[in-house]
Amino acid sequence: MAFTDLGDVRLFHTDDGSGDTTLLLVHGLGSDSHEWVHHIPSLAEHYRVIAVDVRGHGHSSAPESGNVPAQMADDLALLCAALGVESCVAIGHSMGGQIVSHLAVEYPSLIKALVTVDPGYGFAGAMTRAFSTIVERMREDTLAVCLRNDEWTHTAATPEWLREWHRRRILATPPHVLLQAFEAMFGGPDALGLRPNSDEYLSRRTCPVLTFWFDPVQAAWEADLFKDPHSKAVTWEGSGHRLHEERPGEFLIVVTNWLRSLP
Repeated sequence: MAFTDLGDVRLFHTDDGSGDTTLLLVHGLGSDSHEWVHHIPSLAEHYRVIAVDVRGHGHSSAPESGNVPAQMADDLALLCAALGVESCVAIGHSMGGQIVSHLAVEYPSLIKALVTVDPGYGFAGAMTRAFSTIVERMREDTLAVCLRNDEWTHTAATPEWLREWHRRRILATPPHVLLQAFEAMFGGPDALGLRPNSDEYLSRRTCPVLTFWFDPVQAAWEADLFKDPHSKAVTWEGSGHRLHEERPGEFLIVVTNWLRSLP
């Protein structure tokens, strides 16, 4: 079935392929599991691939509260149990990077390895001071601010269709979900998106981690937090925030080669 009821939320997901390893694909804020359409067919040739719309997004239900990464991670742990998944490799983009990191820390027996794609954590300096202002502006006009924020995710090389696809996904996401999730990620004293909170929490991930960044400074920062020797930080300078969608073929090669290298 494409939907699973988990009490206060109903999650849409697809379940393709088979194999000894299960991949759990987790999208970013204001997106949905269609983010992975370029990747699922190839991955499903060798792995079981579960791609999910997290609460408040896509075809999943949108509760009035609880639309935050930590709760989304709890949802996914319940979903895995319902689908008979005892261990998996979790792959998360942006906010999905926070979600899968919560899974790795809070449910370590479930997560065999992580792949994070320009993840939504580790911000420092002037950017952290700007987040509180963004949250306040989102309270006044959530969709307008989210659309404006999305402009930084693109480069001159980002295809126009990809920009339009994500603009429409943002417009399709309930404003209260966008606000709750963004504020939880970046707006509070315990927000995982901000250093030093992210340093302490991410240091608790003991599994192998493959991370992709377009910023070499961020990649070097996260590499210092790795605990498993098979972990790796990859930098694709010149890419946009959605580098896995801009360069899906290369992304798949790097991910699958790394997965094959794990013991």
